[in-house]
Amino acid sequence: MKPGVILYGPPAAGKDTVTSALARADRRYEPFTRLKIGSGKTDNYRMGVMADLERLEAAGDVVYRNDRYGNVYVIDRPGLADAFAAGVPVVHLGQVAGVQELLAGYPAKWLTVLLWCPKAVTEQRSQGRRDTDTATRIAVWEETQDDLVAHAGFRFDLTLRTDLTQPPQAARLIRQALWRRSEDPAA
Repeated sequence: MKPGVILYGPPAAGKDTVTSALARADRRYEPFTRLKIGSGKTDNYRMGVMADLERLEAAGDVVYRNDRYGNVYVIDRPGLADAFAAGVPVVHLGQVAGVQELLAGYPAKWLTVLLWCPKAVTEQRSQGRRDTDTATRIAVWEETQDDLVAHAGFRFDLTLRTDLTQPPQAARLIRQALWRRSEDPAA
């Protein structure tokens, strides 16, 4: 099985920044571009329409779907196949259920990484990048914390505090952990 990385964390925890650091360290690491049905930010998404989602659902190709910020976000089997063909996909998720569904629904040597930062850091980063919905992002940070409590039995392979770990160091730690996992025949 091929290796892949799942980055889980609240808004502004550094998923994009760490993914960029991974790609700078090794060009095989590529952000997985989820299918997005809706409006707003289009960078790092494959934009689609409801007919695209309906086709994927009819074919059984939706691995995970979530509705947030008035949009629908989809991790789909064809998109994952393309991402694995291109390199090592880095999938961003904000729900433990999504991590669990991806682990169960698409076989790979996944490394699960919890990226965390305090709520004040999320707020500062959100304001710094001029998000227009910082209050919503803070509410989602709280939901993420509640999600971790509700899924206390779920263990991530690696946990990184992004307010204490610089992106190049986070990328190095992720690459090392993924390499160890890939070398372990029991993983």
